[in-house]
Amino acid sequence: MARAAIPATAPADPVELLDTELGKSGLTAAPVLKRAGRRLGWSTVRDLLFHLPRRYDDLREMRQLGDLVWAEEGSVVSARVRVVDVRVEPGFRRRTQRTIARIEDDTGTIEATWFGRRYIEKRLTAGDLVIVSGKLKRFGRKLTLDNPEFQHDTDEADLLHVGRIVPVYRLTAGLTASRLRLAMREALDRAGQGYPEYLPPGPAGRGGLPGITTALEHAHYPSSFEGRDAALERLAFDELLALQLGMVARRRQRGRDRARPIAVDEDTDATLREGLREALEGRVGRPVTLTPDQATAIADIRADLDRDRPMLRLLQGDVGSGKTAVAAWALAAAARAGLQGALLAPTDLLARQHRDTLRALLEPLGIPVELLAGSLGAGDRRRVLDLVGSGMAPVVVGTHALIQESVAFAALGLAVVDEQHRFGVEQRGQLEAKAGGHSPHVLLMTATPIPRTLGQVLYADLDLSTLRTPPAGRLEIRTAIRHPDDLDRLWAFVRSEAAEGRATFVVVPAIEESDDADVVAAESEARRLAELLAPLRVGLVHGRLKAVERDAELGRLRDGELDLLVGTTVLEVGVDVSRASVMVIMSADQFGLAQLHQLRGRVGRGDEQAYCALVSTAAASSLQWEALVEGRSAPQATEQARLIAVARTTDGFELAERDWELRREGDVLGLVQSGLPRLRVASLQEPRHRELAQEARRRAETLLDDRGAIRPGHEALARELTSGWLERVHAGEAASAT
Repeated sequence: MARAAIPATAPADPVELLDTELGKSGLTAAPVLKRAGRRLGWSTVRDLLFHLPRRYDDLREMRQLGDLVWAEEGSVVSARVRVVDVRVEPGFRRRTQRTIARIEDDTGTIEATWFGRRYIEKRLTAGDLVIVSGKLKRFGRKLTLDNPEFQHDTDEADLLHVGRIVPVYRLTAGLTASRLRLAMREALDRAGQGYPEYLPPGPAGRGGLPGITTALEHAHYPSSFEGRDAALERLAFDELLALQLGMVARRRQRGRDRARPIAVDEDTDATLREGLREALEGRVGRPVTLTPDQATAIADIRADLDRDRPMLRLLQGDVGSGKTAVAAWALAAAARAGLQGALLAPTDLLARQHRDTLRALLEPLGIPVELLAGSLGAGDRRRVLDLVGSGMAPVVVGTHALIQESVAFAALGLAVVDEQHRFGVEQRGQLEAKAGGHSPHVLLMTATPIPRTLGQVLYADLDLSTLRTPPAGRLEIRTAIRHPDDLDRLWAFVRSEAAEGRATFVVVPAIEESDDADVVAAESEARRLAELLAPLRVGLVHGRLKAVERDAELGRLRDGELDLLVGTTVLEVGVDVSRASVMVIMSADQFGLAQLHQLRGRVGRGDEQAYCALVSTAAASSLQWEALVEGRSAPQATEQARLIAVARTTDGFELAERDWELRREGDVLGLVQSGLPRLRVASLQEPRHRELAQEARRRAETLLDDRGAIRPGHEALARELTSGWLERVHAGEAASAT
């Protein structure tokens, strides 16, 4: 195949071409690539090179046409053939026109059919020798290849679409598979072969993995699956190395920062713990003791606060595990030391809930708690700003309003960030910057557990405390899966709960009606339930409402003005309504395991027994669901397995491990929320890739100096991390909780 001439206006230098916009690259079909890039995330030739195949088709084996009579229908077959003739059969519309070529070899003749592709007639001529690869179809005794790829049989080294291991890419409108393969081949020839190597061979670099140019070549056009695997292993290692370099660098940079030590002696520690215990007892109306996990977390935080290096600790625990009590201890410790503590929450409603909880816990200890949120009136806002600026507000709870320029702390010593995945690195940094010349101690909190093996990679740059054991006396949420045929019984139960003053959430996957009859929509469901359950008072929340409107509806439910609230996944995080005892999730098979677990956690926050009903048609009846949950039947689909897992346990850590087994880590419970970037190549479910992650960690430790900078001699790696394909992983806030 003749290579296209390089346009005079395009960069000749391969390195310069890498960062050239596709529209100016001179690549064949550059305008098409530019348009496609807007939808597929490309802008430069480098971006194109790292648009890796989503799978590979092995089309190396050549079949004889006479043997295809024994081939399985639907299988993809390849053959060397001669074109006998080509004809076009018109259809009612252009898309239904058929181009049909009779093709033959020494053993037989069949037809190849293309729909809506008139250009095929111009590219194939009687007598042409071609290699075809396509899906085999049968019409009675007649065989045909359906929309096959083909390439003229000239030089085997030039085969791109047939007769080899063929890459299959993600496409978009206007971009065909063959055109993208041609463009990728051209990009590899003109730029890929000159890609600067940023990891030398040997133990200080890439080990025994192939060089970057070889890896790119074999990732797109492998001559063997062994070569492809080695190429993808190199690219996976590079991603993991970039991730670990970012984590190690941030940890070392923070190690050079200085914080105000918060010393807590034994007497103060005992006073704070006892004061919190008494406040908790007064709040819940029964005896309370700290769980062993809470006690351990407090001890770890106490040791962190005593140092002049800023704490960076993640407090991970399921809903109801007691994270707020631990955070209250830390805030009280800062206040007793004469410093200020701030708690950053993602929503106004959650900030108010935290304010109320912390007031109940801390004001008996003589520590006032203030609120700074966007919904405050001008007078209240000025009052709180004055208190914060003068140091008279030892604890302040707020939303993004806390990080605005107008907010100035007198002596910020501790920053607590709730639902930490909802805030970016820059936002957390803005809060930390308000500590003046010192860095505040930082406590991050999350209710989204992740698998242990993944946590070793994800949280490598911070210290971790885990709350596994729920406080004594907390009742486990009873969960059942129900078929829609049983909804009458379910609504009767909702009525009985409402009669006792308890509230219900009904969660649906969509706001409006869709073409999918199995997907329940919020607006129509709210209208239906208001009529069906009258005189129960029904409200509605969804993502199109303004935050203040959503908070108002949630407030009405909390205050007893509503009996039932219909909502979408906006209810997933940050909703604390103690009177809510029932969670009904409609079309539950439409939700991920993480969402199901988080939604269930919206109930059971009071002392009453709570219930969760997962409504799904993924099994034929409620009886069949019971058989599946009890293990008398085996699940036949992933959506069944997800619901069964949720019905069997309320342990978020156990569910995280189960989700780890069911999916790639990009979708695993809490992972997208936790902040890790979606890796293109590396898959931490693969044992070999977990080994690579550990090796990448060791390599990162040696490549960085004590300031967190790349050591001299590795300038090419530094450039790749700041302007190459690894920049997204290395610099993205998703790479770290910090």
